[in-house]
Amino acid sequence: MLYDYCVIGGGIVGLATAMQLLEARPGASLVLIEKEDALGLHQTGHNSGVIHAGIYYPPGSLKAELCRKGAQATKDFCAEHGIAFEVCGKLLVATNPLEAKRMEALLERSQSNAIEVHRISEGELREREPNIAGLGALFVPSTGIVSYAEVCQAMGRIIAARGGEIRLGTRVKAIREMADAVSVSADCESWQARKLIACAGLQSDRLARLAGVAIEHRIVPFRGEYYRLPDHKSGIVRHLIYPIPDPNLPFLGIHLTRMIDGSVTVGPNAVLGFAREGYGHLSFSPGDIADYAMFPGFWKTLLGNRKSAFVEMRNSLWKPGYLEECRKYCPGLELADLLPHRAGIRAQAVRRDGTLVHDFLFAATDRMLHVCNAPSPAATSAIPIADMIVERVLQ
Repeated sequence: MLYDYCVIGGGIVGLATAMQLLEARPGASLVLIEKEDALGLHQTGHNSGVIHAGIYYPPGSLKAELCRKGAQATKDFCAEHGIAFEVCGKLLVATNPLEAKRMEALLERSQSNAIEVHRISEGELREREPNIAGLGALFVPSTGIVSYAEVCQAMGRIIAARGGEIRLGTRVKAIREMADAVSVSADCESWQARKLIACAGLQSDRLARLAGVAIEHRIVPFRGEYYRLPDHKSGIVRHLIYPIPDPNLPFLGIHLTRMIDGSVTVGPNAVLGFAREGYGHLSFSPGDIADYAMFPGFWKTLLGNRKSAFVEMRNSLWKPGYLEECRKYCPGLELADLLPHRAGIRAQAVRRDGTLVHDFLFAATDRMLHVCNAPSPAATSAIPIADMIVERVLQ
């Protein structure tokens, strides 16, 4: 059978893309191929579940626009499909004079992005969050929490209801573009489609190379390790508590996150992963390591961020160091409060010159569109990202 569309990848971006394609082209034939036995098992299923407002991103940037649109689209989708979510708000806490100065710059950025943000004094912070210490904070009321795994399940049901096929447990082994179609092969099956869209996340560079697309980057996995607080401390905060980010570092830093199930997590850090899809502490894949170790951009990135990489690795191996980061703004936490929780892995695109790709990265041919980098917060922005992909595919 010749399909109109083939989507590779059952994470939230691939699902949203398939869903929006079938809305834009009712009656079109579509097959979505996912190598795992369930949807949203990797980046989507291991993130913090936050519906971000978009406060961090450069004014006028695509990330800022998509995040702002995505936050509302996600809430509307959840309301329409009966998915629990909560708009609990976020506090970005300044714990020293340097962070207080950075906080003012962040406030200006948020105002330029048309995001509602309020400056909170030290006294107001203490009233709102008695267990949090800081010189002041920014309050972002529109930030929320949700289970993105549930969002994925709802999207899967919509795709099926619109006539799309979802093939789970199917690992793509070959992709070949022809004049009038794209051929996709797995172990014992093959499909042909007029258009192919690959939203493969942690495997996106490999899928592009498999399809013969020339790319100048590699995916380097960064492992985010979380802890969970004990149940008796699940009321320690009312909002999400984030640090003021260091603009010289690529990641946001450890934060306290209320989850939609009522628990509270602490994290993540950001350490180099030794397996793209290995979530256990000792996960190790020689093939994954060789893939980035032989890429010159990886070593340039490591050299350029060696100081922060050392601190992150130390805190990963030494729990008191991790706790120290948490106690900067939540001094009441103890070592016994840091209980095991699942890790996440971020697909970080790295260029040959060692720069980290923080924006969207696409590779296109006549009949294929590869989403090579869908940066955080891709889960929040998934629906407008899908709209953008669909617009490109239908042009």
